[in-house]
Amino acid sequence: MALSFRRRCLLLLCLTAIQGGHASVQTCMDKHQVVGVLRQMEKFLKGQEMRFTEGLRIMKSKLATLQNSVSKLPQADQTAAPTTCPSLEAPAHGTKFGSKYFVGHEVHFTCSQGYHLVGSATRACRDNGTWTGISAICKDISECESNPCQNGGTCVEGVNQYKCICAQNWSGSHCQHQTQTAPPEWSVMNDPAFSRRPRCAQVNQAQHCSCDAGFHMSGTSDNSICQDVNECEVYRLDQGGKLCVHECVNVPGSYRCSCPSGYKLLADRRSCEDVDECLSQQHNCSRGTTCINMGGGFQCVNPECSRSHGNISYVKTSPFQCERNPCPMDSRSCHLAPKTVSFHYLSLSSNLQTPATLFRMATASAPGRTGPDSLRFGIVGGNSRGIFAMQRSDRQTGELILVQQLRGPQEISIDVDMSEYSDRTFQAKHVAKVNILVSPYNF
Repeated sequence: MALSFRRRCLLLLCLTAIQGGHASVQTCMDKHQVVGVLRQMEKFLKGQEMRFTEGLRIMKSKLATLQNSVSKLPQADQTAAPTTCPSLEAPAHGTKFGSKYFVGHEVHFTCSQGYHLVGSATRACRDNGTWTGISAICKDISECESNPCQNGGTCVEGVNQYKCICAQNWSGSHCQHQTQTAPPEWSVMNDPAFSRRPRCAQVNQAQHCSCDAGFHMSGTSDNSICQDVNECEVYRLDQGGKLCVHECVNVPGSYRCSCPSGYKLLADRRSCEDVDECLSQQHNCSRGTTCINMGGGFQCVNPECSRSHGNISYVKTSPFQCERNPCPMDSRSCHLAPKTVSFHYLSLSSNLQTPATLFRMATASAPGRTGPDSLRFGIVGGNSRGIFAMQRSDRQTGELILVQQLRGPQEISIDVDMSEYSDRTFQAKHVAKVNILVSPYNF
């Protein structure tokens, strides 16, 4: 490359110069002059290279100084209030509901069957970036914690059950009877209606006695009697499963199942089913009210729309829905008020297995019109804090989830809302008022 460069310079030095429109050939410099010129040019280029390298070094030094100064500055967000809380994990043998860790959001915890929750079932993210409550732990339910064994008996844990190992001279499922005097727990004593004389016959000069089905022989061979077998107690003690879903009633020689008021016995003679008083016209609801069937009974309801206030008023469009009247164009409060308010009634049994989906809320678009591109669901009212969670099941649907088991009888109300957004701009809000009646029974 250096030889090529020198040759080019030599040619340039020997070019014909055009002066005054006449061509004249200049005398080329000799070899020593050309070499001198080339050396000067090389020195000039080296000088430029050194100045460029020095400029880069100075620039790198200044950048390093600037970066060091910036890293020592206090961060602006160190004193600002955090907007999220640390993530929470589901406890072992349990489930967590809620995946949002922003300020104001709640996370709920439940335990699997056979475990009970120790700690906080619901925790909320506070403004300072910490969670309310304490960590949730699922502990194994101990059947022996209540000390069911009496008179020095030892309780032995089983799978969802226990057994008492009784001390000497004591017997019974809870060691409650002395061995030498204890009658069978499943035998009905001291009631003539539950006793029968045995059927006896002489066979080969010996007397043989027997009892009818549902009775057992009691007493001595010389003075025997047939005592009723309490089938309800036998199955309870053997833990072989309940004879009846609700209540077992012992009768002489047999048993029968009964159901609570408002329920009927099914064809299997052991299960109970709710009587639908509304469908069978067994209610006394007056004109203008609607009969709602509930577990074991019914309710007569006539939900009313909210009273008018300011520019906000509602009209009842169906027995269970109110719609907002058109708003003035300049009334922001009217546009932010719920566009529709619907009323819903649910009946639940006690100790319903959780988590359970109770209610779904969705949006629908009119034909030819595009729906909202974003929906937000939330719990906005009621007397049920920590019992329910609202979560999205798909893009257009939200679900109300029961996260804690309930025991009846009790009545719970909860308000959930669904807000519609288009291009991140609020469009409308819909509110569903849910009334839940919990039955005292688990069927």
